[in-house]
Amino acid sequence: QVQLQESGPGLVKPSQTLSLTCTVSGGSITTNYYYWSWIRQSPGKGLEWMGAIAYSGSTYYSPSLKSRTSISRDTSKNQFTLQLSSVTPEDTAVYYCARGINPRYSGSYSLSFDDFVSWGQGTQVTVSS
Repeated sequence: QVQLQESGPGLVKPSQTLSLTCTVSGGSITTNYYYWSWIRQSPGKGLEWMGAIAYSGSTYYSPSLKSRTSISRDTSKNQFTLQLSSVTPEDTAVYYCARGINPRYSGSYSLSFDDFVSWGQGTQVTVSS
């Protein structure tokens, strides 16, 4: 089965760029017609969809984060990466990567784990000086 694993620093300083990598095993990130998303959950809040990269390499971003977010992939390593710039303490959250069949989710949509086929275990990122 497809498995996802997030990796990256657990502590980032304010104003820096947060960078996380999701390594996928058991399946290819170029397989039709899956979309590979980044989602986060801040303390006391619900799941927030940040963006996705498609099997084709097309990217989709949440309008609220688009100016600070970049998602890319390395097909030779079967990985995709999140970069979030100019972070503040409000970006402190558990960050997840996930595989799904939709390219995007509205900010008003109440996202749940059931909206995705596969999830990583999540990684805590704290923004603090």
